[in-house]
Amino acid sequence: MNNRDLVKSYIRQAEERIKHAKEALRDGNYPYVIRQCQEAVELLLKASLRYVGVEPPKLHDVGHILRREKSRFPQWFQDEIDELAYYSRILRKEREPAMYGDEETGIPPEDLYSKFDAESAIKMCDKVHEIVIKLIENN
Repeated sequence: MNNRDLVKSYIRQAEERIKHAKEALRDGNYPYVIRQCQEAVELLLKASLRYVGVEPPKLHDVGHILRREKSRFPQWFQDEIDELAYYSRILRKEREPAMYGDEETGIPPEDLYSKFDAESAIKMCDKVHEIVIKLIENN
């Protein structure tokens, strides 16, 4: 498998997670929306890094890598990197609580997230998807 194959696979896997996140939103399963959006954003950003020849680290938040490797991207993409990195960081912080809840206080995930939270995560995810697809399809 080469880098292009991995890029395509990451995008395909991210799109599957986006589909399930939107289904979960309709079903009111807000923590699952958060988790799926985080995974999709991670995959999309790692696809963008691979696309420009950067081996992404095995981390859930690669925003700082995008910033470090900014010069490898077209200018229009560079202009989006701060927003992409922000979304990556925000969703990364919610990765574990969306799955396990707040184990210290015993609050389950369902009590941590609202429809607003889920809709916000979908918006972030859709924006990242749009930008990464533009990168892959226009170059």
